[in-house]
Amino acid sequence: MMANLINGKEVSKNVKDRVKSETAEFINASGITPGLAVVIVGNDPASRVYVNSKKKACAEVGFNSYEYALPETTTQQELLELVEKLNNDPKVNGILCQLPLPSQIDENAVINAIKPEKDVDAFHPFNVGKIMIGEYSFLPCTPAGVMELIDSTGTDISGKNCVVIGRSNIVGKPMAMLLLHRNGTVTICHSRTRNLAEICRNADILVAAVGKANFVTGDMVKDGAVIIDVGMNRLENGKLCGDVNFEEVEKKASYITPVPGGVGPMTIAMLMKNTLTAAKLQNK
Repeated sequence: MMANLINGKEVSKNVKDRVKSETAEFINASGITPGLAVVIVGNDPASRVYVNSKKKACAEVGFNSYEYALPETTTQQELLELVEKLNNDPKVNGILCQLPLPSQIDENAVINAIKPEKDVDAFHPFNVGKIMIGEYSFLPCTPAGVMELIDSTGTDISGKNCVVIGRSNIVGKPMAMLLLHRNGTVTICHSRTRNLAEICRNADILVAAVGKANFVTGDMVKDGAVIIDVGMNRLENGKLCGDVNFEEVEKKASYITPVPGGVGPMTIAMLMKNTLTAAKLQNK
């Protein structure tokens, strides 16, 4: 048995196509073009790649994008002043501050300064709380994208054993909440988990977001499981790979995401979806 590949490029294109047509309708009805402001501090090459792909996606779906590229030496005060300006700018519906930020800036202070209704990353404690109780307007882009990928396989999450490896605020924790909202039985594993392999072997749906290359091996996976690999690691030879040992796991899974081309494209597609939602909410 060889797993079916879950094509993130295809699923993300479907999401962006939906956003594009809804954006055209929204612009027609309101005369307002959704706007996304992206702030990048310093010149981290990976961050620059992400920012460029966000700008490209904005153009594809019909948004205005505003880029603010600040020098590495920017102070926290300067960044907070920019966020405040964007909070008050009606042309800007979503504000995204590309992480990581230089060490002199407190990331939490910046996240907390973004107005919750413009927080299209859904990192603000207000939005995190709404996700917890299931009454959210936006979802964090990566977990929301993972849900779309699982849905694209036709898998019914209800009643399934779901294992999430990783407990970050950006992926692991919200991922567990989304699976729980869909009636999955969820286990969160992390670096202190005992019997990790045994727990993973019980998973009908396994989401790996641990940041370690090839961490999930074939003997950790149940036959027929759905495997979502959120990891993006660069090997010494320069090749990209995920948290899942693809060669081994592909032989056992029913569905698996490739790296690259799996979860990555979904994150940006869901950001577009969130920005449109924000524009609609701000201009009822």
